[in-house]
Amino acid sequence: MSAAPPGRIRPGLVLAALLLALVTAWALVPDLFTGRDPLSGDPLQRLQAPGAGALLGTDQLGRDVLARVIHGAGSSLGTTAVAVLLAFGAGTAIGVIAGFLGRGVDAVLMRIIDVLQSIPGLLLSMSVVVALGFGAVNIALAVALASVPAFARVARGEVLRWRSTLFVEAARLNGIRTPEVVVRHVLPHAVGPVFALAALEFGSAILAVSALSFLGYGAPPPQPEWGLLVSEGRDFIASAWWLTTMPGLLIAAVVLSVNRIALALGSGRSRS
Repeated sequence: MSAAPPGRIRPGLVLAALLLALVTAWALVPDLFTGRDPLSGDPLQRLQAPGAGALLGTDQLGRDVLARVIHGAGSSLGTTAVAVLLAFGAGTAIGVIAGFLGRGVDAVLMRIIDVLQSIPGLLLSMSVVVALGFGAVNIALAVALASVPAFARVARGEVLRWRSTLFVEAARLNGIRTPEVVVRHVLPHAVGPVFALAALEFGSAILAVSALSFLGYGAPPPQPEWGLLVSEGRDFIASAWWLTTMPGLLIAAVVLSVNRIALALGSGRSRS
């Protein structure tokens, strides 16, 4: 299927951007979208199906599911953002050091990256969380560690491509110190693809954070997290399908939207 012309409005991309803008607003100002308490409910209204009184229904304790989804955006997206930022910083630093210094340093760092990359990401994240303890901060560290190899390899490849260019060689021959050459002449060109990767990795990180929360490694109940909401509703899936379906569909929609925007950014870079 051919790509859309540059000037054409793409409805899928617009919908993805609107959804991400909405969930970001949920994370920043949840009280603007719901006045209901996500932690307390009315037992008389327990397991109410979606309707006018509760758009996404109520859970087993009579809590409004929409309110819990909205307030859970802050924890889920915040943890994901921290994980991606940590992976971006650490992976880029490793890739730049390995690619620019080369030889022994490159060999040692890349063998460490190979070891990390040989372990399935979710398994590595679970091992780190079990070692460090439960909670949002430790989940962010665990997901970041599993994402570092991808950033390191992309950053290293870009540095290897740019370090042999004429303007970089000229800067080195003029006596400019290596750190300054890296910061002024290599990083501005090499970091673009790493930013595109960060957008793509954000979707994977949302899935990883939600999976760890689903398994019970995140914030303890009754704090709302998207993965925890799916986990709490699985015992009622036969009689109250909305408890797992609504948060699950939201997670899927957000991940697909992030991937759609990341692909658009990547195709935009390739055309330029």
